[in-house]
Amino acid sequence: MAGSGPRERPERRSAGELEAAVLAALWAVERPRTPAEIQAELGGGLAYNTVHTILRRLYDKGLVLRDADGRRGAYRPARDAAELTAEAMHDALDRGPDPIAVLQRFVTGLSAGEARALRELLDGESPP
Repeated sequence: MAGSGPRERPERRSAGELEAAVLAALWAVERPRTPAEIQAELGGGLAYNTVHTILRRLYDKGLVLRDADGRRGAYRPARDAAELTAEAMHDALDRGPDPIAVLQRFVTGLSAGEARALRELLDGESPP
């Protein structure tokens, strides 16, 4: 019976999920982290090589920077989480044929607090 034996493998995560988890681990601290430190934080049976491969992919995409520390490399995010998310939102708007329709749909899904903060930002005020 699938999934019930003692040799059951951990559920495999997609590369996107792993990249997000690695970025979150990097954003959680104010210093560069080694692949081994990230592997220890993420747990879940991830191999060191898997974490290193994800870091290399993120580096190739320009999402992390590598700090050489002797033979060990440590990584840090190239941008903070808000900046990266805003960039993704802009990219999504640029891809669609009707960015105004996308914004309308997005805004209708905001909570009352998010809508209030957006109004304040558009009016040039800083949200609380």
